[in-house]
Amino acid sequence: MHSVSTVVLSRDCDAIQIPAGHTVKLPAGTEVDITQTLGGSYTVHLSGGLYRIGPKDADAIGMKAAEEATARPFSAGDAVNEAMVWETLRSCYDPEIPVNIVDLGLVYDMGIEELPTQGKKVFVKMTLTAPGCGMGATIAGDAQQKILMLPSVEDASVEIVWDPPWHQSMITAEGRRLLGIE
Repeated sequence: MHSVSTVVLSRDCDAIQIPAGHTVKLPAGTEVDITQTLGGSYTVHLSGGLYRIGPKDADAIGMKAAEEATARPFSAGDAVNEAMVWETLRSCYDPEIPVNIVDLGLVYDMGIEELPTQGKKVFVKMTLTAPGCGMGATIAGDAQQKILMLPSVEDASVEIVWDPPWHQSMITAEGRRLLGIE
């Protein structure tokens, strides 16, 4: 979502302060501007700055939890594969930037390992646009939770790494198009 709409919180809700990453409670009756609705979470602006509201609190801003946050387009009988993981990672967004983490060039590596139980473990190495970003744990946690929803995935590890340092040149062609920097 690129347009801004103003709403009043219908109830108290949890939010994560951007970019610090601190959890706060936004009180009912607070007027917020919804600035982004991607990946199943919502970025809102109020006088204190930017905040990320998760899908469980979507109703507080008059939204329904996005289907992409609660369901995957894969059947339980499918075995996870690399294409599924990459598609899932494309549903994860930096709350300040309307481009997914894959097209931002934040995902450096991904692998799938067979477990003794016949299930799978998925490993992801990713970075952030800035080393001081407090949203790293939130973004990595979002990716991990979405990967764990994939069929046959029993474990997922999303590690934040800093080498090589992220640079704007790592943004994919699609990401550059979305950001208007072509």
